[in-house]
Amino acid sequence: MNPELRATLFSWDLRLEVIIVLALVGILYSLGWWRLRNRSRAHQNRNPWRASAAWRPASYLGALLLMAIALLSPIDVLGGQLLTMHMVQHLLLVMIIPPLLLLANPLPFLLWGSPPKVRLGVSRLLSPKAKFRYYLRRTTGPGLVWLMFVIVYWGWHDPNAYNLALRSPLAHDLEHLTFFLVSMLFWWHVIGAGPRIHRPLSPVGRFAYVLTAIPPNMLAGLAIVFATGPIYSYYEAMPRIWGLSVMEDQQIGGVIMWVPGSMMYIIAALILASRWLQQEERKPALPESEWASDEALAAPGLKR
Repeated sequence: MNPELRATLFSWDLRLEVIIVLALVGILYSLGWWRLRNRSRAHQNRNPWRASAAWRPASYLGALLLMAIALLSPIDVLGGQLLTMHMVQHLLLVMIIPPLLLLANPLPFLLWGSPPKVRLGVSRLLSPKAKFRYYLRRTTGPGLVWLMFVIVYWGWHDPNAYNLALRSPLAHDLEHLTFFLVSMLFWWHVIGAGPRIHRPLSPVGRFAYVLTAIPPNMLAGLAIVFATGPIYSYYEAMPRIWGLSVMEDQQIGGVIMWVPGSMMYIIAALILASRWLQQEERKPALPESEWASDEALAAPGLKR
């Protein structure tokens, strides 16, 4: 085997703290899902609770697996040598893993997998009159979350911040953590997972909200692709692998951010539009008496 390929395949950074966290949240979710599913069956529900459908743990555990790949596999190790691999890692942490986690609606399952005291404590924090719920709602509105998302996303791609993240393990962890958390908040509004403490966005609102993430992502990718020189000085001092020069690596990394990155939001928008159209098709047709009268024909519009 080629020594370079061998080093690539076996460059795993098995960080114990990451493995423990991923294993813990995976066990709690699986246990909570099992308990709620059995509870539904125990009450002789002929139509088992849709929220406990088998695809939900598949989505959640699949997202945890991708998280492990992003943070522990050669993707993370090679991110310190290639901008291309770092962009692949960011693609996973920002645009793929968060929506997969939230599609599984993790909160109720994590709570039911936790000890009763934890479940009760979280329920109190999220109760309608709790101050925590009030401040959480005020600080995580859609507009503010979008602004935080853009600031974090652009901020960490500033050359000084990016170089710092590559030189300092602590800053690198902070970069990944803030990317992930702000992305979870962004996709929270798109998917509508619990806790549902905000007024839900309309189908059209969700569609538009996803599309608003495309311009900041495209602008950052284009700036990297069409830069006339190396943006991140850290990579200039790294040994070159795979036959890629600093500029070739930078351009490929920018294309990954620009094209696949933007496509993730476009795909999400198309899915939202498709679901909205399906909901419209399922609405019952108006009886002829409501749309064929003289008054209805003269009215500016009808409510369905």
